[in-house]
Amino acid sequence: MINNNFSVRVVTHFVEEQSEPDNQRYVFSYTITVENLGEEQAQLLRRKWLVTDANGKKLVIEGEGVVGEQPVIKAGDEYTYTSGTVLETPVGAMQGFYTMVDANDNEFDIEVSPFRLAIPNILH
Repeated sequence: MINNNFSVRVVTHFVEEQSEPDNQRYVFSYTITVENLGEEQAQLLRRKWLVTDANGKKLVIEGEGVVGEQPVIKAGDEYTYTSGTVLETPVGAMQGFYTMVDANDNEFDIEVSPFRLAIPNILH
């Protein structure tokens, strides 16, 4: 999905070795690439996520930057990071947005469309 001249790609992974299904603990990692398709650089200031598990339990996560960084993404460049979350169910979803600032101190949001977190082969 492209918005505000940025593209966001997500790859998810079930982290079996850290999960404990008997204790309703399912660990997922996600690798996100934010690509600047525009002609000006922008800095990622904040992120806000809504994480929803299969029981409908919702968790809002928000804060400065991502993985301790507030990267500047130059025109034509991209930034990739990996993070994770824990669910109480084997299936869930995340969605949210990044708040960016351009060289003229104008803030804008980049929407991250909902993406699924699921253990392998649970969904067809």
